[in-house]
Amino acid sequence: MAVTRDIIGLVLAGGRSSRMGGGDKCLEPLRGRPLLGHVLARLRPQVASMIISANGDPARFASFGLPVVADSEPQFAGPLAGVEAGLAWTAANRPGVSWVVTVPGDTPFIPHDLVARLVDAGGDTGKMVVARSETGVHPVVGLWPVGMAGDLKTALAEVFRKVSRWAEMQGAAEAFFAPVEIDKRRVDPFFNINHPEDLAAAELLLAWEPGAA
Repeated sequence: MAVTRDIIGLVLAGGRSSRMGGGDKCLEPLRGRPLLGHVLARLRPQVASMIISANGDPARFASFGLPVVADSEPQFAGPLAGVEAGLAWTAANRPGVSWVVTVPGDTPFIPHDLVARLVDAGGDTGKMVVARSETGVHPVVGLWPVGMAGDLKTALAEVFRKVSRWAEMQGAAEAFFAPVEIDKRRVDPFFNINHPEDLAAAELLLAWEPGAA
């Protein structure tokens, strides 16, 4: 598909990964490269450019060659803080860009047409759009207007944290994504890595996925 030139891709890589034993889950190896590398490879053709949301030393992401944006909140505030920081960075550094697409750094099967379908679902409404699959709504997979950054910053200062609740409050549109079939298995396109066994499952699925690296 064609690159969506007025949209920035923001990969949320700031989770604390307690169920994986701590550390950077997105840097865990998967089929010869970091998990994050698979996510970036799927998103890269769909957007104008990308940034990574993560706290701590940005040098650990240096090999990806992308800007790393830390939360503006001083304490770990979850993915909504990462979104706010990414929107604020985009407003400051890419003034011609009006939209940011967010994806978690642990979702190696995000659709190759994710961005186009989120855009289509939003139409001309100007509203944010979130992804839905058979397993439910995935509010951290979404299309966000950059102009929302100020309201988000205010909400975070008032200790507002839930992405799902924020999407509801904004009247977000939804884009539905059906499961994909890999090796005769139905796989949720937003399957994410939470446990070591999830990483092992992704390793096998990627081995069978058509066109996988």
